Amino acid sequence: MTTFDNIPAYHPNRVSIIGSGNVGSVLAQRIIEGSLADVVLLDIVEGRPQGIALDLMEARGVHGYGRHIRGANDYNDTADSDVVVITAGLARKPGMSRDDLAQVNAKIVTEVAKQAIAHSPNARLIIVTNPLDVMTYLAWRTSGLPPDRVMGMAGVLDSARFQTFIAMELGVSPMDVSAMVLGGHGDLMVPLPKYSTVSGIPITELLDADTIRKLVDRTRHGGAEIVQFLKTGGAYYAPASSICVMVEAILRNQKRILPISAYLQGQYQLQDLFLGAPCRLGWQGVETILELKLSEAEQQALQQSADSVRQTISQFASLMN
Repeated sequence: MTTFDNIPAYHPNRVSIIGSGNVGSVLAQRIIEGSLADVVLLDIVEGRPQGIALDLMEARGVHGYGRHIRGANDYNDTADSDVVVITAGLARKPGMSRDDLAQVNAKIVTEVAKQAIAHSPNARLIIVTNPLDVMTYLAWRTSGLPPDRVMGMAGVLDSARFQTFIAMELGVSPMDVSAMVLGGHGDLMVPLPKYSTVSGIPITELLDADTIRKLVDRTRHGGAEIVQFLKTGGAYYAPASSICVMVEAILRNQKRILPISAYLQGQYQLQDLFLGAPCRLGWQGVETILELKLSEAEQQALQQSADSVRQTISQFASLMN
């Protein structure tokens, strides 16, 4: 007679999303519709995550996905997550820079990181809250996790925006465009035209220098452009899609090369900070940080971006003790 006593119990992947605002809610939808993992959507506002979760559960029969999502207000419900995504924090408003958010969001992110990792000590941590590179550093310091299991979602989104603007300018499919952006997730990010291609052709051979400068500038202010349109909030569809790509790379151990905010320990002549760079991302987290050959001007721009991030980090020494 066949028995199943020795077959280990199945434990589905679990992703906890902290913050049920627009980004968190759309991300939850992306994950369960893609059948990547079961989701716990957590928020301090009672009823909001539960309502969103129930709405998404009721859509299961229409779309035919089998993953579960539940809303929660208690970190106990997030226990044993494989990935924790932190989207909680104040959103940008017109006229605000990402750095304007630092004072409020630093306290939120450090507390959330401590609570989440206390319940999921083996999780990989993805930070989305702005100013992203600063918040990622604070989350790493306060969580106690090794740096390869902490990362920020930035370069995927910034590169997607650059990719979109290149495709729009040339009238081609964005599927044929590959773009690369390094540095901090802010106005000092460093788009790299020579590493941005259309079907393998560098855009420097397809566009004149003035047009490229305009596309670079639009990329640097891509988030602010959307804030100006919306008036009461920021982007969330493209950010959620960018996070989902990272979650998928981890859960499916895809070994994808993605530009993310990672902990630099000498790469690009930079030490002890999180900054955007191309990385190999898999089940263990950040497996390798790739170093691109930069011109002197590109290296200087990256250093300027790093200096800005480091200056903001220095304001929060008391939160890291």
